[in-house]
Amino acid sequence: MTDNVSAEQLRLLIERIERLEEEKRGIMDDIKDVYGEAKSTGFDSKTMRKIVSLRRMEKHHRDEADALLETYRNALGLV
Repeated sequence: MTDNVSAEQLRLLIERIERLEEEKRGIMDDIKDVYGEAKSTGFDSKTMRKIVSLRRMEKHHRDEADALLETYRNALGLV
């Protein structure tokens, strides 16, 4: 350990990370519950996860991924 990092600083940082990890687990459980609710009302959770993923992407990245998927589908005769 370097001289400029104290044990107290390190302990505080580790504790913050642990608290954030716990919050993350809680949020992940909440997200899982929402997908479960959606599934129980007839929505396809796998498709919803894909839509959430696509919405996070910038448009040019989405377009690039779509073009690549289409190229692969054509190559494999899946059109």
